[in-house]
Amino acid sequence: MIGESREALLRVTPWGVSGRLTRVTGLVMEAVGVKAPVGSVCGVMLPDGQMLDAEVVGFSGDRLLLMPATDVYGIHPGTRVVVLESTPPPPQPGHPVHLLRRRSEDHVKQVPVGPELLGRVVDGTGRPLDQLGPLRLAERVPLYSRPINPLNRAPITQILDVGVRSINALLPVGRGQRMGLFAGSGVGKSVLLGMMARYTSADINVVGLIGERGREVKEFIEQILGEEGMARSVVVAAPADTPPLSRLHGAAYATAIAEYFRDQGKNVLLIMDSLTRFAQAQREIALAVGEPPATRGYPPSVFAKLPQLVERAGNGMEGGGSITAFYTVLAEGDDQMDPIADAARAILDGHIVLSRQLADAGHYPAVDIEASISRAMPALLSSDEFDRVRRFKRLYSRYQRSRDLINVGAYVRGSDPEIDEAIAMYPALEHFLRQGMDERVDVHESHAQLVALLESRHELAA
Repeated sequence: MIGESREALLRVTPWGVSGRLTRVTGLVMEAVGVKAPVGSVCGVMLPDGQMLDAEVVGFSGDRLLLMPATDVYGIHPGTRVVVLESTPPPPQPGHPVHLLRRRSEDHVKQVPVGPELLGRVVDGTGRPLDQLGPLRLAERVPLYSRPINPLNRAPITQILDVGVRSINALLPVGRGQRMGLFAGSGVGKSVLLGMMARYTSADINVVGLIGERGREVKEFIEQILGEEGMARSVVVAAPADTPPLSRLHGAAYATAIAEYFRDQGKNVLLIMDSLTRFAQAQREIALAVGEPPATRGYPPSVFAKLPQLVERAGNGMEGGGSITAFYTVLAEGDDQMDPIADAARAILDGHIVLSRQLADAGHYPAVDIEASISRAMPALLSSDEFDRVRRFKRLYSRYQRSRDLINVGAYVRGSDPEIDEAIAMYPALEHFLRQGMDERVDVHESHAQLVALLESRHELAA
């Protein structure tokens, strides 16, 4: 609705002239006397002349179920409701079959996009939050678009440089790949995301801060992303204090912006923090409209919404742009079997796990190499590079499994040659996995350092 007046948007549709609110229960408002399809945008007319946006999220008989996009203060019984944006009405009985049209993108919610978004911070509707002046965006795209036909997508064949040594060398990410970043609270998740946003070789960053603390939004932009990262980034912020509908729209809007730049032929890095908060917003809405909970309090619609969002990222057509996505997944209590974490692991192309044990030991980034995997790695690495990654992981894992015996002095040197080698190399392996937040290590340098490390194993073992 950027650059448009309320009067211009206010139009009566054949669905119904206007209605009245009869009930407000928690997050849901009920209206009668007005008809509109699910997904339509309605306006709730407040006594002071202002209008509150609400979206139709369901219906029961002749009652519409509305979810507000902002706070509901000032609403009273009988408040007038009008339709602002809606799809066309259904055909009347006897309507010729040949005139029926399939659903098109022209009849779904549209959001503003454009190159002017670069360097800006907006909310889930495109309104600026950075006090840098209004945005005049002439182009519009669907908020909820359909994923590209999987047979038309370009395959993942090129590595995207993220500037982090452990990821570039041991968990390579391909252009168009969708990765999960699994972490509890306070293990360096935001710092790692900021490093990737600043150091990536992608043309454009789109950052969706969904459901996070409001304080963290400014900190992420100013202290972690910085001027270097912000110059080629778009930030969509829908903090935790916004209604669940705004959080859902924020995640969808960030994805729509990434799709817009991908269709311009750009390689986009989409960072969404977090996928868990997106799922929780959908849970709030689903429970409010009466959907029964299924798995640990999550209704079935939550698990249907996750792939619909994630599948929109990825490569475009052959020779076109790409969206490489990182979705953070909050492991509640560091439980990697949380329902959302488990569902995300199944639909993403790999996962990077951040370990609290490593973070507590001052090991940053706290990437747990043993628990992390990139499913596109075989297509991105040569056979020699792949063998080096396996060799590194095998030595690191042998040391970790024998750590207790080594620490108490129960292991006798010479009992297992591979453990002897792992003990000798472990300090170098651990140093390889550490990296300062102001240090950038590109893909070629990462692989060169891995080669040098493994070639020095005989000297270290001696």
